[in-house]
Amino acid sequence: MQDFIAVIPARFASSRLPGKPLLDIAGMPMVAHVWQRASASAAGRVVVATDDERIRDALAPLGAEVVMTRDDHPSGTDRLAEVADHLGLAEDAVLVNVQGDEPLIPPALIDQVAARLFDDPGASIATLAEPITDVETLFNPNAVKVVRALSGRALYFSRAPIPWDREAFAARPDWLETDAWLRHIGLYAYRASFLAEYRHWPPSPLERLEQLEQLRALHHGHAIQVALATQAHPAGVDTPQDLARVRDVLSQPQGDQ
Repeated sequence: MQDFIAVIPARFASSRLPGKPLLDIAGMPMVAHVWQRASASAAGRVVVATDDERIRDALAPLGAEVVMTRDDHPSGTDRLAEVADHLGLAEDAVLVNVQGDEPLIPPALIDQVAARLFDDPGASIATLAEPITDVETLFNPNAVKVVRALSGRALYFSRAPIPWDREAFAARPDWLETDAWLRHIGLYAYRASFLAEYRHWPPSPLERLEQLEQLRALHHGHAIQVALATQAHPAGVDTPQDLARVRDVLSQPQGDQ
């Protein structure tokens, strides 16, 4: 695989879990677990992007590379764009955005999303998805759905249950056994040239409606490759219940995880 950079955006502020990146999990800050997972991938470089010196200081004993960014970025993608600019990356450089609240992220998925972007030179972004196997997920607006073309490129992302079966979902008990319904996994690989453009675009109309920033890229005609994840993607930490779950997993002996 060609070289790529894993970037971990880590904001201190969080409405549900203040100071989330520094919450203790098995004796280490959450963001340190994410950094270790990213470091176990094939990334040639792993960078933590933060707006808070407390996060930088917590990572110093690990020798992690940290880039201090502005504190007014509206999204992790905007923060990633600042990092790409700060590092002076070439236009064709590939960066993988590894969320700072995913301490269970499999390193293989980081490699997979980068490889998917390298495989399609005409795409600006690559991301992952997994089959939807239950009705609750399909109709849950917090589970983002994606529809792909034959090429693997995204046609649309939505919080709605797309595609919609006009003949009525309940008429076929086996309908979820197909691969027509996919849940989007928010792990992205970007080309640096795309990030340089993205930071100057205002939110698009569809993005405002769906509250999905990847629709801004489609609005401007950029292709997004979508691969089916080769491994299960464990949920990240958004709530106290999530934190308890992850603490339980990471407190077990490594062989039991």
